[in-house]
Amino acid sequence: MLDGPVHYQANLVLRFVLELCALAALFYWGFRVGGGAIGVALGLGAVLPAAFVWGMFASPRARISLSLAGRLAVELVFFGSASVGLYATGHPVLGILLLGLAIINRALILAWRQDERMREDAGQRPRVR
Repeated sequence: MLDGPVHYQANLVLRFVLELCALAALFYWGFRVGGGAIGVALGLGAVLPAAFVWGMFASPRARISLSLAGRLAVELVFFGSASVGLYATGHPVLGILLLGLAIINRALILAWRQDERMREDAGQRPRVR
């Protein structure tokens, strides 16, 4: 999956880092809202469904293949909720930065046709547009 020019590789690595940051932001939101053990439970309650939905619909190895519009909607909700969580916990710049980088990253993935390559490497046939 990490073949091709260095900037292609860097874009895919950035994608993975953004996904991890979004999950961390969701956990942080839950922890800050709840505090203590309730915060940990709320953080996990935010992260686990988000990770499940991402894995089922948006990851390169997604079990359910969505159209491009469907994947974009899942990604918008995923990164958007993480960004709103950061904003709500007093980190608006980080929230805007996360969402902005995710949008730029997605645009580059589409422009460089990396989405199709990722799905082919994961053993899925790319969907017809």
